[in-house]
Formats: sequence, structure tokens, C-alpha cells
Amino acid sequence: MNKIRSLLANYKQHIEIPWRQDAAPAQRVIFCVYNETEERSLRVQIDEFEIATKETGHDWVRFDLTDTFAVWLCSLKYAENYYKQPEKLEDVFSEYLNWLVNEFKKFIETHNVNQKHVVSLSGVGSLFGFLKIKEVVDSFSPLVLGKLLVFFPGSFENGNYRLLDSYDGWNYLAVPITAEKGQNHAKP
Repeated sequence: MNKIRSLLANYKQHIEIPWRQDAAPAQRVIFCVYNETEERSLRVQIDEFEIATKETGHDWVRFDLTDTFAVWLCSLKYAENYYKQPEKLEDVFSEYLNWLVNEFKKFIETHNVNQKHVVSLSGVGSLFGFLKIKEVVDSFSPLVLGKLLVFFPGSFENGNYRLLDSYDGWNYLAVPITAEKGQNHAKP
């Protein structure tokens, strides 16, 4: 069985566990952790995660982060100046996060997301170098009444997540699901 199929099987085992309605936002976050070299395979099979979710009686929506930086940058009044002097972008990355949170709020409202939903985030690797994933998850998780599923290209070891296996790790309360049997740290 390939690694994405194993990840899917482990995800399915976790998502079918009855959900606690009193869980804090950080406790409703799930990280499906996979090797960054598996990104294309994951994207091809992402609909399988939706099917697995719906089979357990839950609803599914996907918010793709892949093109959000380009869309945001093009919307800026002085975008052409940033193209000429990209080092000045560091001064406005907090605006990118604010814009992203507003787009996510609109997405949640448009799709009538409720406590039965799994809201999945794909394209997380595209934020590398622009935003910290922890900041994005901390901003998004209170907006999701059900589960927030983060497709995370990187690694999880000793309680730490490392994006693209090259970024300094951080510890997060999310439930990590990996492809390795016995490696899941999932709790209901």
C-alpha cells in the first residue's frame, strides 16, 4: 500500500470516531502529515479523503491555499513596486494573513459550514517563506465549528511539526495522522 493510501486509511479510522462537541478549537485540528515528495500523489487522491469523510456522515469542504499569495499580491495597490523590490514584501506579510483570514471567513459563510463539517486546507506548502502555518491554523481554527484538517507536507517527530522538512519545528496541539502504522497520536 502506498503512503498516501496508508495516510487515508489512518485518517478514516480517526474521522469515524465520534466527535466531542465541547472540544476547544485547537483540539479540533487534524494534521495529515506526509512527505513533501508525495504532494502530487496526495492531490490526485484528495477526493478519497472527501469520500471517507462523507461515509462517516460528515460534510466536507476544501479551502486551497495554493494561489492565495498571488491573488493577494495582485490585489495590492503597489503590487508593481513589490515586483521590483520584493524585499519590501516582508513589511506587509501581516496584511496577507489578515486578507487570508477574511477570505477564509467568506468561504466558511458561503458554504454554510457547521459542526458536522470537515474543512480541509490544501496547498499549505505554498505559504512557506511567507507565513507561519501555526499563525494560519491559530487564526482559522476558531472559525471552524467542526474539524479543521490540514494537509501538511513535512514531518512530525517528538511532538514537533516541520513544514517541508526544512523549517524549524513547532509544537502544536493538533491531532497528527501519519502514514506509518502505529504512529498516529489521534485522540477522540
